[in-house]
Amino acid sequence: MKNIMINLGERSYPIYIESGLLKNVGNVLTEAGVGQSVVIITNPKIGYFYKDILVNQLKEAGFETRVIEIPEGEGYKNLKTVAYLYDKLVEMQAHRKTTLIALGGGVIGDIVGFVAATFMRGIPFVQIPTTLLAQVDSSVGGKTGVNLTTAKNMIGAFWQPQVVVIDPDVLKTLALREIKSGLAEAIKYGMIQDADFFRYIEKNIKQIEGLEPESMIHIISRSCEIKAGVVESDEREAGLRAILNFGHTIGHAIESITAYQVFRHGEAISIGMVGAVKIAAKIGMLAKNDMTRLINLLQMAGLPTKFKDLSPDALLQAMYLDKKKLSSQQIRFILPNKIGCVTMVEELSPQVIVDVLKEQRE
Repeated sequence: MKNIMINLGERSYPIYIESGLLKNVGNVLTEAGVGQSVVIITNPKIGYFYKDILVNQLKEAGFETRVIEIPEGEGYKNLKTVAYLYDKLVEMQAHRKTTLIALGGGVIGDIVGFVAATFMRGIPFVQIPTTLLAQVDSSVGGKTGVNLTTAKNMIGAFWQPQVVVIDPDVLKTLALREIKSGLAEAIKYGMIQDADFFRYIEKNIKQIEGLEPESMIHIISRSCEIKAGVVESDEREAGLRAILNFGHTIGHAIESITAYQVFRHGEAISIGMVGAVKIAAKIGMLAKNDMTRLINLLQMAGLPTKFKDLSPDALLQAMYLDKKKLSSQQIRFILPNKIGCVTMVEELSPQVIVDVLKEQRE
């Protein structure tokens, strides 16, 4: 079993990665010191495949186990769902030693983490991510939150899980589109900090799409290792952690103005990364060969690099609403100098951004 430690003092926690791990989750959580009262929060689609397995494993290990299901999709990642979960937890007489278990993808993880951070001023939670995107990115690092109608993740908190349990076998029930969406975030890690990892994905794209076990363990663990190093250096995004937002400035704007209904998160980030490298090339930061390599890899992975029917001006205005902006008139971009190295750019001409968006519009 692969074991990656997130070292954050008293908030430190392990990430366990192993094929078939879900069938031993009771013992894993016992060894991690998780309390005996747990509430699994999932959606019906994930619950259909894995709820009974998880419940049985936990009950066999002596956990008092209850389940709450919420609707599937980014459209439900809002305060209405949070309020529903608060009421259900009160109804269940949950207490400060009750542990919430997020069983699902990034939406479930973000909602459950935020509820854990705020219910009774903070209770423990565990991440059991079931999508590639959640396994390589969103389940690690302690960012939690929900969306407003006009902006993504505008309401949130930093709240670290007690443990993250990753079983790559659960990806076998995932649609190919979701695999591709998660792969976008893994490619992001290669772009921001590890040229060798980027090259590995280039050479093994077919094995990864086919869920070849060795390749999956490698891309999941390496992504988690890179994120762990960044989070350990900057837990609350005061500086270095901002590099994790490569591709997200444009990507979040795309998600917001399409009401989270058109693109998967990784698809929007793919388009956003292309926009970022095009901007970097246009202002002379990035060699065109590196720009082309990223675009080619995203296309090889079956990810979008352009968009239709969206206004560049509307996208720009959505960026001004992004929570990561520095001021009402300043948009922060993470731009690459080369593959494996990025820089935060705090002053960009809005016209440069709009010009690139016009190039990306089909």
